[in-house]
Amino acid sequence: MSCALFIVSGRVQGVFYRASTREQALALGLTGYAKNLDDGSVEVLACGGADALDTLERWLWQGPPAARVRAVARHAVSCEPLTGFATR
Repeated sequence: MSCALFIVSGRVQGVFYRASTREQALALGLTGYAKNLDDGSVEVLACGGADALDTLERWLWQGPPAARVRAVARHAVSCEPLTGFATR
């Protein structure tokens, strides 16, 4: 299992980005969370298979219909196994 931390910037708060990310992550069998950051970006921690993480990253560039993603930064991280996928 791999874990990745994504920082997504652009118009990603107030457009159901976290909830939509949760749906996508659960459909891909990933665990982790999505949370708003004070600077207007969204932090996504996702753990699971490499292919699923790559698929989530591609989706993060699109997001829900009202989102306007400007950038997605991906960082490999080590983390404890998580359960489910939360919005914070």
